[in-house]
Amino acid sequence: MGWVRTARELLHQGPFVALYRDSVRRPDGTAGTYEHVVVEDGVRVVALDGDDHVVLVEDDFYLQGQRVLHLPGGGCAGQDPRDAARRELEEETGLVAGELRLLGVVDPLPATTSARTYLFVATGLRPGAVHRDATEAGMTVQRWPLDDAVAAIHSGRITEAGSMVALLLTDRGQA
Repeated sequence: MGWVRTARELLHQGPFVALYRDSVRRPDGTAGTYEHVVVEDGVRVVALDGDDHVVLVEDDFYLQGQRVLHLPGGGCAGQDPRDAARRELEEETGLVAGELRLLGVVDPLPATTSARTYLFVATGLRPGAVHRDATEAGMTVQRWPLDDAVAAIHSGRITEAGSMVALLLTDRGQA
């Protein structure tokens, strides 16, 4: 790894995000600075039922200024990604995974943050209990045939990166 951090300055610390400016020596040996965001890792879950349908959620996203259709998921909140995936699936959809398998890992913004998104496939679904937070008050749960969810990626209806990658991997038989 050609980058060397020589100092770090905290520019902002909030409850969910921190902004840092690092003094660095670049791979070519020159000095510089590198600003980056620290946020927690996240998860997305392809909840797949016996009829080859996936569970999607739709919710209002402040920064996008619109409702966004995506897979259940969220931040790890200090948990192991597998435990976070189980928690997020039940909190958002009221479903509990009988089996949960890691599908892959995505680095959605590697030049901006080291946060990773862990992608899981959940099967053997059974009823649990919904426990949404206040920011998810308008969230709805939908079941779509996997083929239709993949078509929604190609049409631009599903745009959230982790959801796109997880659905495409599932469609390619990785699940």
